[in-house]
Amino acid sequence: MSQTVTQSSPTIHLLDTTLRDGEQTQGVSFTPKEKLQIARALLQSLKVDRIEVASARVSAGEQKAVADIIEWAAQEKLADRVEVLGFVDHHRSADWILQAGGKVINLLAKGSEKHCREQLGRTLEAHVADIKKTVEYAQANGLYVNMYLEDWSNGYKDSPEYVYQLIELVSDLGIGHFMLPDTLGVMTPDEVYTALSDMTSRFPAQRFDFHPHNDYGLATANVMAAVKAGIDTVHCTINCLGERAGNASLAEVAVVLKDKMNVTLGIDETRIAMISRMVENFSGKWVAANTPIVGADVFTQTAGIHADGDLKGGLYITALGPERFNRKRSYALGKMSGKASLQNNLEELGLELSEEDQKKVLDKIVKLGDSKAVITPEDLPFIIADVLESRELRDVELLNCYIGSGLDVDSTASIRLKIQDEIRTATGTGNGGFAAFMDAITRVLDPQQFAMPALLDYEVHIPRGGQINALTECIITWQVEEKELKTRGIDANQVLAGVKATLRMINMLIASQRPEA
Repeated sequence: MSQTVTQSSPTIHLLDTTLRDGEQTQGVSFTPKEKLQIARALLQSLKVDRIEVASARVSAGEQKAVADIIEWAAQEKLADRVEVLGFVDHHRSADWILQAGGKVINLLAKGSEKHCREQLGRTLEAHVADIKKTVEYAQANGLYVNMYLEDWSNGYKDSPEYVYQLIELVSDLGIGHFMLPDTLGVMTPDEVYTALSDMTSRFPAQRFDFHPHNDYGLATANVMAAVKAGIDTVHCTINCLGERAGNASLAEVAVVLKDKMNVTLGIDETRIAMISRMVENFSGKWVAANTPIVGADVFTQTAGIHADGDLKGGLYITALGPERFNRKRSYALGKMSGKASLQNNLEELGLELSEEDQKKVLDKIVKLGDSKAVITPEDLPFIIADVLESRELRDVELLNCYIGSGLDVDSTASIRLKIQDEIRTATGTGNGGFAAFMDAITRVLDPQQFAMPALLDYEVHIPRGGQINALTECIITWQVEEKELKTRGIDANQVLAGVKATLRMINMLIASQRPEA
């Protein structure tokens, strides 16, 4: 009888360096409290394996931030997963880290012969002697030591024998991880695979990390190549923060490795979007709306045909679903919307409309979409209310309207109307755009046939949680003889929403004055 052997998927560990390499992003500087909150979210909520939180000897403030993180991590029994970059400086970096309560130093050594010779002015042998002195001091004081080979990618390409000798000469020092960075982000996936396959086969007793940068936009692809070559620990940052074009994005790396390489990761995917927002807010660096996994629009279907396919059987849904990341799929409303897009949004809001009313609402959405790229689901109740209470009253039709406003000057309005079959124009001024429009339309209407009612109340609403470009709902209350009349206008422009509410009032009153009304 044959026996089936199930091969378990490899486990890949993630080191997040948002708080060290990520802080080298131009214009990013986290406060100590922000660093602590990010560190807690990374280790306790997202559950990454290790975090790198600072560079030694930067400042007293940085040391305090590291101390706060270590103090919290020690209480949670996570202190050995918090790491600090240090330098080949005998005791100075180690003392700085020890004073902050740190347990791990990531020693920055020179991974290329050119850097060693031209930046340090040292031979390989002299540099190794300095490394040994620093490592022995750190270990004697209880620090666990990993070692970066700075500029390893260029060093391996230009002087591989230097790289080999460096590792051979320090291989007996008890270094935990040799961290191989593509410091300038110059490697291709093929180059990564070839180089790391060589390193892992040449030094099977050593444990290697891969630390990519994204200068060519290849960081995630390079991580895939590194894992294929046998690397089990990769470095990344939240939102691709980092020097120049940044590091590898944790969100992309985690999802690609799991979905495309069938590896096991320890992180909680449902927390990725949350921590992305946190880092956005603390860093002031906003991710693009189309950024994979965490972008605002990446789970939004815009084309009507896609919404139709999803409605009829999930035809455009992949394993990369929003539910994995505690997010929701949405269906954009705009000029490319179809009936299915509207139906999906109505279901989400718990609303039902007749076929006729759906057609009216969709026509309105498409028309608005010509002037406003996307209508949000929060805009939809405004549009529905506007459509359901409207009647096709076209005695007075606005053909063109220009309103100009400025600081400490009267606003002006220029309008062109079609009244019955006659085209009329007028200009007006006022203390604000709407007042200028009211002056203009009062001039153009025949006061003998239409008396403008008094305005009692003017309300402006935007959707709860709406954006600055959200649709505006304007509701105006008018005094019509002994009664009050409320009319509504909807537009992305606040003043034009009031204009539309006014035109509706005028048309309703003209219609009511007809003998047959």
